[in-house]
Amino acid sequence: MTAKHQSFLREASHQTVAGGSAEPSFYGLTRIECTTPGLMEICLMHPLDVVKTRFQIQRGKGDANSYKSLGHCFKTIFQQEGILGFYKGILPPILVETPKRAVKIFTLAGLGSGLTEAIVVNPFEVVKVSLQAQWNSFSQQPSTFAYSREMIRTQGFGLRGLNKGLTATLGRHGAFNMIYFGFYFNVKNIIPANKDPSIEFLRKLGIGFLSGTIASCINIPFDVAKSRIQGPQPKQGEIKYRTCFSTIRTIHGEEGFFALYKGLVPKVMRLGPGGAVMLLVYEYSFAWLQENF
Repeated sequence: MTAKHQSFLREASHQTVAGGSAEPSFYGLTRIECTTPGLMEICLMHPLDVVKTRFQIQRGKGDANSYKSLGHCFKTIFQQEGILGFYKGILPPILVETPKRAVKIFTLAGLGSGLTEAIVVNPFEVVKVSLQAQWNSFSQQPSTFAYSREMIRTQGFGLRGLNKGLTATLGRHGAFNMIYFGFYFNVKNIIPANKDPSIEFLRKLGIGFLSGTIASCINIPFDVAKSRIQGPQPKQGEIKYRTCFSTIRTIHGEEGFFALYKGLVPKVMRLGPGGAVMLLVYEYSFAWLQENF
């Protein structure tokens, strides 16, 4: 193997490891300490994801399961479904989180990485949203694997089964990554680095937070469309929400422009800080691996 190939493999392995560990870890200001797994971030933030999905699948004020506000949604879920209601559909994101982050960083940062990532995560998203959309108690739900098997048996792997909503997921992840990485690396180059490690850390943290927030605001119409396609249809046996752009047109026509931004607050509450942490830990992880391996 040539030195050039060895160098490429070394670089690729560093990016993959750093990307896989990036989303959830805590670290010091001068050296990486990957001691907290992705499970921590998912467990802390998953209730916001459940709330976001609930807002996105409700179809206006006439919906029987309509939530009046963020606080009302939290209160209603807690009262009707218990504390475990906030953890419905948690297993699919746990299973896909590390390979998703590795794919995001290893592939070309931006639109390309978002599209690749979307193909990987979409089946997991279908199961997650389907479980989150159920208003029964957590103990009455089928397991993730039982639900997946039943979906495959009745609906198959295709765009009407385990991969439904793929075009919306492609739009969501493609738009997010394009804005997220593009904004972060461009603004980071404009604002000069600081020799003080604490100030430099805060500089990167702020840019990462802003990147995640802006990307979340821009890509949310795709996210709403994805939830409608992957969630329960208005009438059993009738498929109203089929493709990404037809779903966006239907929501806009029936519920208005702002319906395309349902769930924005819990989404930003999760992905703003998450965006800051993911890129920061990736940078510190990658720098540490380059220096030590």
